Amino acid sequence: METLTLNNGVTMPALGYGVFQTRPDETITAVETALDAGYRHIDTAAAYMNEREVGEALRRSSLARDDVFVETKVWITDYGYDDTLHAFEKSAGKLGIEQIDLLILHQALPSAFDRTIAAYRALERLLADGSVRAIGVSNFMPRHLDRLLDETEIVPAVNQIEVHPYFRQPELLAYDRERGIVNQAWSPIGGITFYRDGSKGSTLEDPVINEIATAHQKTPAQVILRWHLQQGRQVIPKSVTPSRIAENIDVFDFTLTDDQLAAIDGLDTGVRGGPEPEDITLASFGREIPEA
Repeated sequence: METLTLNNGVTMPALGYGVFQTRPDETITAVETALDAGYRHIDTAAAYMNEREVGEALRRSSLARDDVFVETKVWITDYGYDDTLHAFEKSAGKLGIEQIDLLILHQALPSAFDRTIAAYRALERLLADGSVRAIGVSNFMPRHLDRLLDETEIVPAVNQIEVHPYFRQPELLAYDRERGIVNQAWSPIGGITFYRDGSKGSTLEDPVINEIATAHQKTPAQVILRWHLQQGRQVIPKSVTPSRIAENIDVFDFTLTDDQLAAIDGLDTGVRGGPEPEDITLASFGREIPEA
């Protein structure tokens, strides 16, 4: 497993396992399968409603706690200084761990950015007292990061964003790199993808990616993950299928050429698949995160 060094010196596996939209009754088995396959980074979130099951999988594992990098996210409903401190307590309790390796804000909240700032200041306190090892954000655009950096002390270690061959966000990628923020790709293979005309398509069926996959005797998914890794991004693919879980981690034994990387870059449509970050509001996206 390759690793990335965050801006505070903490190391993180370059490839992790995500549990977005994984049902709680599937999560324990899926995470156990991932750990058995060699994954050492699990990415979850309070809003996924499966932190408790991730924690149970960790307890069932024979791995030492220090061997697994655990990341979770604070949902917008729990923004605000005191509320975010409590959100840490809720997540840590469900996960069954005392220290979270990476805790990030799940979204910017443009309509109440003061609460976003207060939430991030709570993350800074949790970092200072050792409750977390690194802090970051998710789905923050440059305008959100500009204000965050102006009003807080610690540069986020990570920005988890939508990146895949059909939606690259090159300006945001460059902004983060220039400030020492690791770009972490959610939906790295492109689970939500659109062509330039707005019709839905799959990166796994793209002829350019398939030609490259054939050349390396790899699958399209493996080629896409390798593209991310070679460009310095951390990736968190998700699957509950054991064969695909194993496939997604088998990406460290081949190298894409510069021309192949450029060909994949050229597939960008500029069309976002997930929510527009500026449209996130408590009225539309707020949801209560239960205590237990």
